[in-house]
Amino acid sequence: MHADPRSPVRHIVADLRDDIATGRLPPAAKLPSVRELADRYGVSRSTASKALVLLKTEGLVDTRHGSGAYVREPYPIRRLGPDRYARSRWQDTTVEAYKNEHDGSAGTRQQGHQTQEVSLVEADEHVAAALGLQPGTMVYERARVMTRDGVPTHTMTSYYRMEDVEGSPLIDPSPGIASPGGGFRVLTDRGLAPHEITEDLNARMPTADETLLLELPPGEPVVEVRRTTRTAEGRVVEHARGVHAASRFVWSYTFAIPD
Repeated sequence: MHADPRSPVRHIVADLRDDIATGRLPPAAKLPSVRELADRYGVSRSTASKALVLLKTEGLVDTRHGSGAYVREPYPIRRLGPDRYARSRWQDTTVEAYKNEHDGSAGTRQQGHQTQEVSLVEADEHVAAALGLQPGTMVYERARVMTRDGVPTHTMTSYYRMEDVEGSPLIDPSPGIASPGGGFRVLTDRGLAPHEITEDLNARMPTADETLLLELPPGEPVVEVRRTTRTAEGRVVEHARGVHAASRFVWSYTFAIPD
């Protein structure tokens, strides 16, 4: 029999990762202790401990001081696509989420909520370019932390020209969506109906503040979304930046292949 070419740490990690993936170690199950792993694999406790640290870094397990390591319980995943911007959904504060990212997995309805902080700020180069303004121009910043059933899932910070939202519900700092129909309804009522959206997505590791704000486990990346919203005439009425916990979303798009 050939010797396993993997290092002892990676051997332990691979075995436990497979046990988690197949359900032999289900969510919330306690993993073998450092001592048990050391005895099972004939390695030092230091080596067994490193294996658990790697699994925690991958976001597969949580550790509890004085208790041990446990399989991380996954949070329902929300599928995001163009339909989330449908006018028929502007006032809907509940969303459909799924057990995992695969089609056909069990779904559940979750109640959404958001905090809200509104302030006047100087537009940086990115915001100014998106809104067609000079850098340093004062714009309204509307920063939100979004939750589902009380669990933070992402942030969204929107920027608007002052004249577009002055005196509107969009600059009301009260928690929850802006007016009964949300921000896009407010813009529509002001003659600035959203018609076209451009989204740019990139994955990265979170900052320390984002890790705390979104209650992220060690090793979990985030997906940053930059959204630019235009009217049918091409006027940009909102530029937004969102930071999403990567494990709580999947982006899904269906479109015709361009010529």
